[in-house]
Amino acid sequence: MDQHRPDHRAQIRDFLATRRAKLTPEQVGLPTSGRRRVPGLRREEVAVLAGVSTEWYTRLEKGHISGVSEEVLDAVAQALRLTQDERTYLFNLAHAARPARRASSRRKDVQVPPRVQWLLDSMTMSAAFVRNGRQDLVTYNALARALLAPVFDSPAIPRHGHANIARYVFLDPGSQRFYVDWDEAAVISAALLRAEAGREPHDRALRDLVGELSTLSTEFRSQWAVHDVRIRHDGTKRLWHPQVGDLELTYQSLDLPISNRTVYGLTIYTAEPGSTSEERLKLLASLAATQPAHPTSQPR
Repeated sequence: MDQHRPDHRAQIRDFLATRRAKLTPEQVGLPTSGRRRVPGLRREEVAVLAGVSTEWYTRLEKGHISGVSEEVLDAVAQALRLTQDERTYLFNLAHAARPARRASSRRKDVQVPPRVQWLLDSMTMSAAFVRNGRQDLVTYNALARALLAPVFDSPAIPRHGHANIARYVFLDPGSQRFYVDWDEAAVISAALLRAEAGREPHDRALRDLVGELSTLSTEFRSQWAVHDVRIRHDGTKRLWHPQVGDLELTYQSLDLPISNRTVYGLTIYTAEPGSTSEERLKLLASLAATQPAHPTSQPR
């Protein structure tokens, strides 16, 4: 197989097998009998739940997904109790596996328009940045540059490339201090890349990044093998910043459509009003005011 061509069958096989292994008969209302050699549901049990034959489901789990109807895929998704993100990922894999009528074009990032930078710069008390599906930090406001200084200044970041969150998490030992809940950060980072791999299977830069991380990080290899998927995410993030110390911030990520071919994500970090973290974020904002305003927003 061409090294630049994604192995759709392997992705489908491993994804469905790992989802099946997470379920027990008790969870899905099936009777149990005897000892099981492996954890999770058997293929024939998933087939019963999805209303298809065991032979058909076995073929599907071996990666033969081309031509499968959306109704059947939806039945399998329900049988495996897939989350909305996992269901989207499965449908993306099915779409990518269909025979192409023309050669797939390589995805190209587009330049972030000035109006987006104006939006970021208007958020003076929130750290806001735009990232692509590979977790490159494409553009950002001054507070985000100050908050994520360990990411931007990391020796793991290529000299002429964008700062990249996944590369920082898995290749820079300092990330384990910056991210107080580093294990969670690692899970989310790998899951976001896994979802992007399903959405953009022909993105060579993404495959190069996954190959680099797989080669250099045992932690990434472990997370990648789990096949967890994350598309939308929000919540609380605890950071230790070298200038202001501990921060507990809430964050929200939103899709930011720039063109028909590219969807960036807008992420905003903020602190609870009146909290110690808000005071420390204000201090960081005052320090950031003395730094260069923002980068030039060039596509990679």
